[in-house]
Amino acid sequence: MPSFSLNAISPIDGRYSDKTTVLSNYFSEKSLIKNRLIVEIEYFISLCEIPLPELKSFKKSDFKKLREIYENFSEKDAIAIKEIEKKTNHDVKAVEYFIKNEFDKLNINEYKEFIHFGLTSQDINNTAIPLSLKYALNDVYYPELDTIISYLNESSKKWSKIPMLARTHGQPASPTRLGKEIDVFKVRITEQLTLLKSIPIAAKFGGATGNYNAHNLAYPKIDWREFSEKFVSKNLGLKHSFPTTQIEHYDHLAAIFDNIKRINNILIDLNRDLWLYISMDYFKQKIKDGEIGSSAMPHKVNPIDFENSEGNLGIANANFEHLSSKLPISRLQRDLTDSTVLRNIGVPFAHTLIAFKSTIKGLNKLIVNEEKISNDLNNNWAVVAEAIQTILRREGYPQPYETLKSLTRVNSNISKEEIHNFINKLDVDDNIKNELLKISPENYTGI
Repeated sequence: MPSFSLNAISPIDGRYSDKTTVLSNYFSEKSLIKNRLIVEIEYFISLCEIPLPELKSFKKSDFKKLREIYENFSEKDAIAIKEIEKKTNHDVKAVEYFIKNEFDKLNINEYKEFIHFGLTSQDINNTAIPLSLKYALNDVYYPELDTIISYLNESSKKWSKIPMLARTHGQPASPTRLGKEIDVFKVRITEQLTLLKSIPIAAKFGGATGNYNAHNLAYPKIDWREFSEKFVSKNLGLKHSFPTTQIEHYDHLAAIFDNIKRINNILIDLNRDLWLYISMDYFKQKIKDGEIGSSAMPHKVNPIDFENSEGNLGIANANFEHLSSKLPISRLQRDLTDSTVLRNIGVPFAHTLIAFKSTIKGLNKLIVNEEKISNDLNNNWAVVAEAIQTILRREGYPQPYETLKSLTRVNSNISKEEIHNFINKLDVDDNIKNELLKISPENYTGI
């Protein structure tokens, strides 16, 4: 582990840095600066395309040179902007001054006062940060979650014919199938993922208080709302929010975080169920040479991947909860509390990514112990009581539920032979008896 990781305050950048480094391309300071550059430069180009009278002479052939400023953005450039920020004490203004310096180098300095023209810093931040989120979801989050969904889908099919004792309230219940129980989680996640993808990633672009005051004053004949709508939706691929105050209201952002939190909750549920199945010996775990389960007990292979995932999902959800409950609240036209909170979006995503990888690792270790599952099922013949009393209800047999309750509660470890003796003594037609005798814990698994 590199020394910087050993000295990191957060395990995101320390112990788990190999799992989370990819997110620095989206949520780091450098990434945020780059996205600010993208917005500022694309905005300037859009002003040229109107065109504003003063920008009519700007050569379209120079658009490529402008875009190269962010396309070739380097750590050296990021450091240069941070040096400017030391003087300005304003992060967005530092980006503006950096671009102006680049305009000087390109000998187009006569146009540089149209960089950041009519904007407030939140027009840049409230587009740059949603861009970060958009790219991170598409490039990292969705593919990683798809890996989990694919595994669950394959496993549910592979294990679809394995009958298994169900447990409601921790007690033996009507049998199910292992594949179906896995399919439950796949469907839940898939449905929430569909909802997540339907939530727009929104951005504002309307000046100091959202009214295009400066824009409208300088160029009253231009439809600035239409311009902003086109710029945000077409150029940046985001939903244009209007009306707004100085900041985007973050309602859609909150919905995204709440949706991700629900997906995380489903995965916590999955982790806990798999943990319990392992404790019940329904699953064995593949052992890697050299791995140690317990420092004291050599025989143990602990379900640490599912535990690690559960812990990280909990931390992620605590952060997502704060983000979704805090961000939509701002005093009057704005206060600054959203700014420092938004800088932490990468934190819950990092813990979520760690959790996803841990769940995937755990899933890949699972080996079904069909013998144990079968033995457990066949040692619980009482679970067919529901089936028997349902057939008897159909046939009009008097008090079938109460009859079966008396039989099975007196002897919860009732055997196959005792069940069959009970059936053979029933005052019902032989065809009904034969129907009942065919019922077993292994075939009473529903559809």
